[in-house]
Amino acid sequence: MARTIAVLTASDAGARGEREDTSGQILREGLAKVGEVVASRLEPDEVDRLEAVLREWVAQGISLIATTGGTGIGPRDVMPEATRRVIEREVPGIAEEMRRVSTAITPFGMLSRGVVGVAGRTLIINFPGAPKACRELLPVVVPILPHALDLLAGRTRHD
Repeated sequence: MARTIAVLTASDAGARGEREDTSGQILREGLAKVGEVVASRLEPDEVDRLEAVLREWVAQGISLIATTGGTGIGPRDVMPEATRRVIEREVPGIAEEMRRVSTAITPFGMLSRGVVGVAGRTLIINFPGAPKACRELLPVVVPILPHALDLLAGRTRHD
């Protein structure tokens, strides 16, 4: 079974065409090692719209949804809320390690509220919106993704 990946960027400025989706591009390129990137969207920081896209992709059976943006503490940062509405189980270890690595680089990593969780057989990972942070965090998660996605797909045999 092929691993499929979708990338969702939350950015008001990007949705208005005022900012290039650099973080989304970084995630698309970095995650192509894990599977086929089959979808990508840029949406404003609106919790209902973000939730709708996440639900649509989960229903399509996407293996991995990587989000970028909307994980901070600003009033329009709502990606964790949208993600929590969709997931059935959190995977706190991934989010904790992402925050740990970020905080080792900059104390602002402590301000990230990113969530990681499972909806059906889909893994959803919230990355920060900063391109630099996406570059720094891809090497944290990419090595565990094949195993995580195999487990979600029901391939649980351990040799």
